[in-house]
Amino acid sequence: MAGYILDLRRSIGTKPIILSGAGVILVDPLKRILLQQRTDNHSWGIPGGSMELGESYEETARREVLEETGLIVAGLNLFYLNSGRHTFYKYPNGDEVYMACVVFTSSEFSGDIIMQGDETADLRWFHLYEIPENINPNDRLPIDKFVAIHSRS
Repeated sequence: MAGYILDLRRSIGTKPIILSGAGVILVDPLKRILLQQRTDNHSWGIPGGSMELGESYEETARREVLEETGLIVAGLNLFYLNSGRHTFYKYPNGDEVYMACVVFTSSEFSGDIIMQGDETADLRWFHLYEIPENINPNDRLPIDKFVAIHSRS
């Protein structure tokens, strides 16, 4: 978890906070999306994470994708704003958050997928008709919306 959030948690413990962040639905030439399996709850979701002080949403999205996948993202397209009561989440360690996240899409990225960091158990490309059932709760709505829009085309 980001340095800013760790510092905040030292002060307030596990009480609910608003966690601002960004994620990216990466789309390859075969129209598959890259999903990350998390180590904390073993669910799948889009690469992304929490914002550091002074970062823009775009900077957060690019940094998190690089940290979690090794990929360098060029173009970002605003896709989904995820906030509200439905974004409450209690991490396995007891930390409580309401997530306010910007979700981008991108098919403009380079590099090789490298599983790195302690947050990633696996990274895989999924066709839209084979999205796993165990999706991270706060990634479910943007992924479902993406699948609904792009499975028609």
